[in-house]
Amino acid sequence: MTTSLEVKDLAVSYGKVEALHGAALRVEEGTIVTVIGPNGAGKTTMLMALMGLLPSRGETRYYGDSLRGVEIEERVERGLCLVPEKRELFGDMSVEDNLMLGAFARWRRGDRDIEEARRAVYKRFPRLEERRLQLAGTLSGGERQMLALGRALMSRPKLLMLDEPSLGLAPLIVREIFHIISDLKKSGVSILLVEQNARAALQVADYGYVLETGEITLEGPAKDLAANPRVIETYLGLSKKH
Repeated sequence: MTTSLEVKDLAVSYGKVEALHGAALRVEEGTIVTVIGPNGAGKTTMLMALMGLLPSRGETRYYGDSLRGVEIEERVERGLCLVPEKRELFGDMSVEDNLMLGAFARWRRGDRDIEEARRAVYKRFPRLEERRLQLAGTLSGGERQMLALGRALMSRPKLLMLDEPSLGLAPLIVREIFHIISDLKKSGVSILLVEQNARAALQVADYGYVLETGEITLEGPAKDLAANPRVIETYLGLSKKH
């Protein structure tokens, strides 16, 4: 199996405070890998470092090539894409314009299948097509998350990194979003999923890591983590007495 992403000894500091140290993980092509953990554990910091948004130490390899010194734009062009926790949409632009911005790097290099990609996004997210002329800032929380995912897919990513995709969404919408994430894997996209909703994340993931106070403390196949007593008690809201 081809390795999409391999991370060794990743460390990130904010001044004298080390927010992430010695982190190591691997994402195999066509799989979903999740990182769960409490608030402030360093999950978002990890994704930002992998995207090149934060300076870091350690070794990060993407399809075998080192990302040391590779600019953010080049990472995107190689197929590495981050959907941030706050969605980062352009609220005063239409849904369709936000989508097209996701394909900007491909348009710049002369790709001719951008319209095909847009049709595929609308097929996956019919609600976005219904609201294509609506301003992004007027969408509901679930629709904003769909637009953030759709915009990322316009770049034709090989590895999609998702930061808390269920944040602030109603339970019904959360189920819909995770169904979409599971479906994306079938199209061959590798996914690194950072999520506080451990139950939902472990249900869709193939492999998982637990990140606590900047360190990976547990890892294993997602089904094994979901059955781990410490994970059950700490992250799934169930204790043995229940």
